[in-house]
Amino acid sequence: MVQAIVEVRDYTIDPEWLEPYRKWATELAVPWLRANLDLVDFWMDCGFDAEVSGTNPAPSVNGQPNVCWIIRWPSKAIRDEQFGTIMSRPEWQDIWAKHPNSDAYLQMNVRFMGRID
Repeated sequence: MVQAIVEVRDYTIDPEWLEPYRKWATELAVPWLRANLDLVDFWMDCGFDAEVSGTNPAPSVNGQPNVCWIIRWPSKAIRDEQFGTIMSRPEWQDIWAKHPNSDAYLQMNVRFMGRID
């Protein structure tokens, strides 16, 4: 049985670059991502403090992620087959070239999750 998944991408962007990143994402990246991927949605920090709890809370030294986007895929195999090709397209490379600071990613985390029915 093939299991549909979502790919959850969390980024911690250097706070100094967050507003230039927001402008780039809003104007260029997100419209392209929506048109070329099954993008569930794209979210950015809205100024509220994170709530970290549990029996062993350990906030990252880089701070909490301040960007999150989710892509829906029919399966992990299809994701692995298609993601690199999609992100290698010349149109995305042109958008990426306009990134305000591609070194502003303090941490990137990609997780894969399946739906519970």
